[in-house]
Amino acid sequence: MPDAILAAADLHRSYAFAESAVPALRGVSLSLEAGAFVAVMGPSGCGKSTLLQLCGAMDKADSGSLKLDGREVTTMNDTDLTRLRRERIGFVFQFFNLLPTLSVLENIAMPLLLARVSEKVAFEKARALAQRVGIDHRLDHYPNQVSGGEAQRAALARAVIHEPALLIADEPTGSLDSHNGQRVLELFQELNRDLGISILMATHDAQVAAMAKQTLRMKDGRVVS
Repeated sequence: MPDAILAAADLHRSYAFAESAVPALRGVSLSLEAGAFVAVMGPSGCGKSTLLQLCGAMDKADSGSLKLDGREVTTMNDTDLTRLRRERIGFVFQFFNLLPTLSVLENIAMPLLLARVSEKVAFEKARALAQRVGIDHRLDHYPNQVSGGEAQRAALARAVIHEPALLIADEPTGSLDSHNGQRVLELFQELNRDLGISILMATHDAQVAAMAKQTLRMKDGRVVS
């Protein structure tokens, strides 16, 4: 049986609002095996994004356990969380979050450059990934000079250049038309299949969720199926 890359047990998370606490997660448990591709579905406000933020080590649960690669995330300090995100997790969001003053090539290479990999190696790997996702002809362009589909493919290449164990994707096709959205989802499937990267993706679109291997449905801060 494949090892669990991600294991969450009884996660709770509430946020302060006015003078009360509003629960976002009410005891969520899930497990992702190596090579999993899981879509999380549910209406707005059901807790999808909160769950992804916790699983991506961008936020901390109020209670419960979260393990990535067998390491307990909830007890890590900020330095360890930063290292974990940089080395083991990739992120793709609805809005591409490319740095406007950097070229597409530099944006893709950024995780390796931050990890002090040499420019030569980082740029070589960025060029290879750009070719794989079909934007190698845009490497000298800046984010405002490429289409939304090309920007999201650049964001996807950036997210996996450091070979993470887990890719977190929050509504990755939400800003794209159907053609570009389909192309991006096909790339998710290809990277999941060929590189073995586990993917946890939030979406409200059943057609998007159908591209994953498994679907979890959430309602009112709980996994319901």
